Amino acid sequence: MTVDPILVGVLGNRLHSILAEQQNALVNTAFSAVVRESLDLACAVFDSRGEMIGQSVGGTPGHINAMATGMHHFVAAYPPDTLEPGDVLLTNDPWLTAGQINDITVATPVFAGGRLVAWFASCCHAPDIGGRLVSAEATEVFEEGLRLPILKFLRAGEVNADLERLIRANVRTPEETIGDLYAQVTGNEVGAASLVRLLAEFGLETLDDIAAEIMDRSERALREAITNLPDGVHHNELVTDGFDDEEVVLRVAVTVAGDEIHVDFDGSSPQSRRGINVVLNYTRAYASFAVKAAISPEVPHNAGSFRPVHVTAPEGSVLNCVEPAPVASRHLIGHFLPSLLIGALPGHAVAPSADALWMTIWRGEGFMLNVFQTGGMGARRAKDGLNTTGFPSGLRSTPTEVIETMAPLVQRERALRVDSGGAGEFRGGLGQRTTMAALGEISWSVNGNVDRVRQAASGVDGGQAGAVGRFGLVGGPDLPSKSRVALGPGDEVDVVLPGGGGNGDPHRRAPEDVFDDVVARYVSAEAARAVYGVVIRYTGAPDALVRLPEDYELDAAGTAQLRARD
Repeated sequence: MTVDPILVGVLGNRLHSILAEQQNALVNTAFSAVVRESLDLACAVFDSRGEMIGQSVGGTPGHINAMATGMHHFVAAYPPDTLEPGDVLLTNDPWLTAGQINDITVATPVFAGGRLVAWFASCCHAPDIGGRLVSAEATEVFEEGLRLPILKFLRAGEVNADLERLIRANVRTPEETIGDLYAQVTGNEVGAASLVRLLAEFGLETLDDIAAEIMDRSERALREAITNLPDGVHHNELVTDGFDDEEVVLRVAVTVAGDEIHVDFDGSSPQSRRGINVVLNYTRAYASFAVKAAISPEVPHNAGSFRPVHVTAPEGSVLNCVEPAPVASRHLIGHFLPSLLIGALPGHAVAPSADALWMTIWRGEGFMLNVFQTGGMGARRAKDGLNTTGFPSGLRSTPTEVIETMAPLVQRERALRVDSGGAGEFRGGLGQRTTMAALGEISWSVNGNVDRVRQAASGVDGGQAGAVGRFGLVGGPDLPSKSRVALGPGDEVDVVLPGGGGNGDPHRRAPEDVFDDVVARYVSAEAARAVYGVVIRYTGAPDALVRLPEDYELDAAGTAQLRARD
C-alpha cells in the first residue's frame, strides 16, 4: 500500500523518542554498574514479524545488531497465538542472540486492539550468570554459566517465579542480576505503552506498513552509498593475541558488486579450544556495523540497512564456532572485525585501534565488580585517533568513584599514557594507565579479559604502531590474560591499555601539532625529537606540577635541520 511520506517521517522521529524513553527507563532502574554506568546494553523496536525498525542512541553493536537478527528466533518460538498481553520472553543462548552467556535478551510483545503489533526488546550484560566468570578458561560452553533457552519470564504480567528462583540459585549476584532483568522488563513496558498511545493518536491499527517504508528507505540509502565504491575484491588480515600461545589470525575478503557487499572470513583461524570463539550472529553484527559506519554512518540503523550486506564465515572457524564451543570472551575477537573490515574497504582506511574492550572482574569476600576500560582509537584519514574511546563497542569506562564505592578497591593511578598513540601525520589515540589495589588484608582475584598485550595496533600509510598494553603486578611479573588470577594482600595490579595506530609519515605532522601534543603530555619531548623530528624544549621550573604552553619552546630552525637530515 502507499504510505504517506510525511507520516513516515513523523512516526520515525516519534519512534526515536520512544526508544530514548525505553533506554532511560532501563538505565535509571538498573541495579548493576555494568548497565547503569558503562551502558553495556541495547534497546530496539521491531514490527510484528520481528524486523528491527530502530534502535536507541546508546548501545553496543554486538548487542543491537545481534538482537536484530536474533528476534526472529523469538517470533518463531512463540507465534502470536501463543502470546497474550503481559507476556515477556528471555534468552541468553549465545547462538541465538549476542554470542555470550552473560548477555540476556528480554523481549516484550506489544498488543493493540487485541492483536500483536510490535515488539520491544533489550539486551544487557548480566553482572553474573554463574560458571567460571567471564574468561577464556572454559573448554565448553557448559562451564560458562546458566544457559537459558527462549522462555517466558512473565506470563500475562505475572513473574515466572520458578525461573526467577532458578536464576537466583545459579548466580553470585542474585539481586543485581534479577534487578537488571526487571529493569529490562520496565524499559520494554515504557516503550510499549508509548507506542500504543502513538498508534491511537494517528488512528493506526498496525505499524507494519510504516515500518516497512522506514526500512526500505534505509536499504535504498545504503545501496546508493555502496555504488560509490569501486567494484572488486579487497583483502585484509589482522593478528590478535589469542589465548596463551594460540595466536588467532583473522582474514577477510570484501567483494563489492554493484549495490551489495559480500564479506567472507574464509582463511581465519579455526575455532579455539578456549572461550574466545565467536558465533556467526555476533560476527554478522560487527561486520554489518563496520560497513555502515565506514560508508554511510548517517543511514538509520534498522533491518533495511542490513539487507545489502552479506556475511559468511566457515563453519568451525573462530568466527563461526559450533556448539558446544566456549564463547564467554568472544568480544576479544569480535571487536577486531571493524578494524579488519575498514582496513579492507577502498578509500576508508582508519588505522587499527586498541579494538578489544578490556573487561576485568575483581572478586573477593563479599564483593564482585565488573570494570570496563578502553584503549586508544586508530588515527583516521585526516584526524587524530580518539583517546581512551570505546571503539567499536561504544561502552563507557567505569568511573573511579563507582569502582571505589561498590567494592573495597582503590585506583592508585588513572592517567593517559604518554607516547602510547602510534606516531603519524595523524596520531593514534592514547591508551590509559590504571593501578588497582585492595583495601585491607584480604585475599582477592581478578579475571583479566584483555588483548593487544603482544600484538600492537599497526599503523597505516607510514604511520607507526600504537603501544601494546600490560596486565601485571606493579613491580612484578605480567599476569596471564583471559584467566582468573589469585591475588594477595598488598598486591597492586597494573591495567595499562594499548594505544591506536598512527596514520601517515610522522614527519608530515605539523610541528605546531606536535608542540600541542607535548604541552598536553600526549607525546614526550624525547619522542617529538626522535620520532617526529620536532625539537621542543621545556623552559619552566623543573619541579612545576602545572606546565603551561608558555613554558615550552618550539625550535623551528632545529626542527627544519633535523627533518632535513632524516
